[in-house]
Amino acid sequence: MKRTQGRGRIIQISSYGGQVAFPGNSMYHATKWGIEGFVESVAQEVAPFGIGMTIVEPGGARTEFRYGSAQVATPLPAYRGNPARAFEKMLDPGGGLAPGDPARMAAAIIASVDQHPAPMRMVLGSQALQSTLDVLHQRIAGFEAQTALAASTDFPAGG
Repeated sequence: MKRTQGRGRIIQISSYGGQVAFPGNSMYHATKWGIEGFVESVAQEVAPFGIGMTIVEPGGARTEFRYGSAQVATPLPAYRGNPARAFEKMLDPGGGLAPGDPARMAAAIIASVDQHPAPMRMVLGSQALQSTLDVLHQRIAGFEAQTALAASTDFPAGG
């Protein structure tokens, strides 16, 4: 894609973990939240060239990422019962299969390529969407509860 084309599209794969955080996944979430801020900024920078950007935020999918290929260091006894170990449930194949169908997710991404305007975010999977909406509603309520505090830190009007 070139600026001279006057159009284009960049699709960045992230995860709904760029919006929703779970204990035991701090490094994973740091990468996802970081890339999402990066893409939001770059999207504004390249928009004048007709280039759209989309962050794909899939939920859990039935891939080897979770089942079979994940490798975990030997757990430290100090973390037994700690929320940091919550990720182990995700790796347990007996805990139920992820709801996402990788083929359908890929098809949705491919089908989105020609959408104009390009959606900034594409959440794939009903569980991922519901978790994201729940967290965003909570986050908005928390911000709205700070309205008076935020205003109290401004210079007085006319000052």
